[in-house]
Amino acid sequence: MRDFLPEDVRRRQYVIGVIADVYQKYGFEPLETPAVENLETLQGKYGEEGDRLIFKILKRGEGAETGQADLALRYDLTVPLARVVAEYRGKLPKFFKRYQVQPVWRADRPQKGRFREFYQCDVDAIGSTSMTVEAELLSAAADVFLALGFKDFQIVVNHRQLLNAVLTQAGVPADLHGAALVIMDKADKIGVNGVRDELGERGLGGDVANSLLEQLAGPPPSNLAEWLNQQSTSLNDEGKAGIEDLRQIFALCQSTSAGPHLVLDRSLARGLSYYTGPIFEIRVADLAGSLGGGGRYDNLVGMFSGENVPASGISLGLERILVVMGERNMFPAKVVSTPADVMVVQWFANRTNLYLSFATELRDAGLRVELYPDSPMEDGKKVGDKQFKYASARGIPFVAVIGADELANGTVTVKNMKTGEQKSVPRAETVKWLNS
Repeated sequence: MRDFLPEDVRRRQYVIGVIADVYQKYGFEPLETPAVENLETLQGKYGEEGDRLIFKILKRGEGAETGQADLALRYDLTVPLARVVAEYRGKLPKFFKRYQVQPVWRADRPQKGRFREFYQCDVDAIGSTSMTVEAELLSAAADVFLALGFKDFQIVVNHRQLLNAVLTQAGVPADLHGAALVIMDKADKIGVNGVRDELGERGLGGDVANSLLEQLAGPPPSNLAEWLNQQSTSLNDEGKAGIEDLRQIFALCQSTSAGPHLVLDRSLARGLSYYTGPIFEIRVADLAGSLGGGGRYDNLVGMFSGENVPASGISLGLERILVVMGERNMFPAKVVSTPADVMVVQWFANRTNLYLSFATELRDAGLRVELYPDSPMEDGKKVGDKQFKYASARGIPFVAVIGADELANGTVTVKNMKTGEQKSVPRAETVKWLNS
């Protein structure tokens, strides 16, 4: 859990703004939920490992001495969404499309791009089983990364039903499917040998582990259509249904920005237990782990309402996106370097209203303006270098001065802090000149 200084916050706000703009173009509406949920709302939704990472809140008041917990910090944004949909189903549209950008908390071991408090940027669609939903979600995610300047990202996809069919074919008992998927999902962290060891600890060693690794590991198939056809003939009905969904997703995404970035990853499992259909992650080459992930979770809302409500979504990891963009110097210079476009100098003492008025003119025109708070002790006394040094240290590109000559002539002297060039312009044309 970290503090964010001004430059960090500007970067975060920039990325969040890009994400929100893209999501709104797809018709997604904003939603916010409380930081705290009832513990029973969260428990049992994320699998064994996920449940262990929930930050629990001890009972208060009379129950404080028990050491028991009844509340918890939000673990993700998906389960709270499912609760909201169940609670407000009558007030929401038939097809509810929402985006949500808020912090979540996990009692995890911090590492590069992974923190205990971090923001998720979620986009979800509720109410349809059509693979058009997945195509739109993946297209929106692709548009976000393209707008941020990423070109080399991959959107890797797989299907839980296909995985379940492979597990069954390999001899994994149904009650161990979830545990086996969690282990497979950690392949990028613990390696093939680590996966083999953990499967063995679950009683899935020997031929079972070998069969799983043979079928789920390895590079993407060179001919996707041929591979899908082969799988469709050898798997059970559940696997065939997953294959058909994948066919549709790849076909539909060819009409969107996601198409060139879409890749099948047979080993992709996604550790959360609530996924029921297509699953996906967004990856770049120089980051262990993903920049985002998600999938279809048709049964989650029903855990709260008893009603079958189909749903699918994807979550982008703000912290990891920021890490990669920082390492690659992808932020626009204005976002990173400067808190203001221009600083107004106070040349005269006791004339602060003059400078406040001028700063207001510039701000009303859309410029970011900093007004230096201190002024000289005496009218006419040389201002000195301290105001200009301050602007330079802050990275403010222009300084605007109204001194005696400027006041008499109705002009403003603007200094370019990078080149040292000074220009006298009519006060009424200052905004136009700065914008140019």
